Amino acid sequence: MILALAGGVGGAKLAQGLAMVLPSEKLTVVVNTGDDFEHLGLSISPDLDTVLYTLAGLNDTARGWGLAGETWAFMDAMERLGGETWFRLGDKDLATHVERTRRLKTESLSTVIDDFRKRLGIGCRIAPMSDDPVRTVVQTQQGRLPFQDYFVRLQCAPEVRGFEFSGIASAKPSAGFIAALDAPDLEAVIICPSNPFVSVSPILGLPGVKERLAKRKVPIVAVSPIIGGEAVKGPAAKMFKELGLAVTQESVAGFYGDLLDGFVIDERDANSAARITGPRVKVAQTLMRDTEAKAALARQVLDFSGTLRS
Repeated sequence: MILALAGGVGGAKLAQGLAMVLPSEKLTVVVNTGDDFEHLGLSISPDLDTVLYTLAGLNDTARGWGLAGETWAFMDAMERLGGETWFRLGDKDLATHVERTRRLKTESLSTVIDDFRKRLGIGCRIAPMSDDPVRTVVQTQQGRLPFQDYFVRLQCAPEVRGFEFSGIASAKPSAGFIAALDAPDLEAVIICPSNPFVSVSPILGLPGVKERLAKRKVPIVAVSPIIGGEAVKGPAAKMFKELGLAVTQESVAGFYGDLLDGFVIDERDANSAARITGPRVKVAQTLMRDTEAKAALARQVLDFSGTLRS
């Protein structure tokens, strides 16, 4: 069994590749919920929805988020009434948020997401990192900002000084996450090319997660979200710079420290391999422009993790 840790568009892309090449019962995708928030009275789970829509083949590949063929009558009506429109909720996407909000009154997030993925025809397991609320806060020169205010409302403009994850000290990994960590047939843990600071850190920061990983002695492989000194999507490169870190593969590997057994970097950064200390390094084509590229990268990552097991 493979456990993939994912958040955002990059994480969803590799998760889709893994789902394409693995039997459905052999894959569990655990998704960051630090980005979750309440908006217009609705419970919003951006990373979970991105993974769900992508694995179901319903995502908008051009925009990078939301559903393909979306319409915006609800947002237009909200604007006429003077409501908040900075966080765009499409008409079809709105159904996900309304139904999740309704069901969370009596059910856990894990239960709701598991039912959603079945109804969307997704075979592999998808679990939130926790059923307890964890909220990412970005420390900036403008003060502490809830993640979606920083990311969407302010378009990542404020200078980043650090991060905190409100509620993480008392949060528990979800039952699905624990089951994957403790699975007797666990073969490897794949950290998808998600933002290390705000997508992966909340997952790894949950109480007991790193300790469980250390006990399992299975390969942990991360795929870098940086290619040629830039992030494929999102503010990861900007965050590295503003925190005084070089936007290099060495910095990404250094962020994870001794957690990793393997580290996958893009062909454009092949000359960085010799400078990375600690994990074994695999050079691959990591830019996932289409489904074929996603599946190809997934196969290479799995083959690489297999060499680490042997």
